[in-house]
Order: sequence, then structure tokens, then C-alpha cells
Amino acid sequence: MPISVNVRTYTGQTPAVCTHPAINDLCRRAETLALPMLGCVDPYDDTWFNKSQMRFLVPELKTLIDSTSATEAEIEAATEVLALTEQLEHKPHRYLIFSGD
Repeated sequence: MPISVNVRTYTGQTPAVCTHPAINDLCRRAETLALPMLGCVDPYDDTWFNKSQMRFLVPELKTLIDSTSATEAEIEAATEVLALTEQLEHKPHRYLIFSGD
């Protein structure tokens, strides 16, 4: 089952979701590039990122978007996830959750 990415509030609401089919591939590529945040997403469990961790995760996503070795699907997935990170930046008490299998 593919990884999905959710924005979740501290009350448990999910205002945004990304279910791009290439998120798994994106995380595997990040792991091969030794990116410390995205490369450590657990494909079989939930991996939570808070607002302060966005300062590390956002540059990793931008690196993957600009990568010449990334596929078009991986670039699309990274772009969609990057859009979700903005919700953490502008609103308090939100988390970005990569939900594995």
C-alpha cells in the first residue's frame, strides 16, 4: 500500500491529504541520497513531522524537485508534499504525517 501524507491538527482533524502514488519512490530516493528527514520515513508506520522540523524537510523536498535524477512522478509528489508543508508554516498546532502501510 502506498504512503500517504496528511496534515493533522492537534485535535485530530485532517484538513489536507496527498495520496500521490510516487511518494514511496520519493522516500526511497531520499534514503539513497542520505537525506536525514525524508530518507527516514517509515514505509510501514506513521512518521510525524512538526513545524520546527519543516526547516529541514522543506530543503530536502526542494533538493529532490531540482534533482536531475528524479523522475517526473517523484517531482510531482515532492511538489504536492511541499504544498502541504505551507499549512504548517501558517497555522499553529499542525503536523505533517507520512502514513505508511
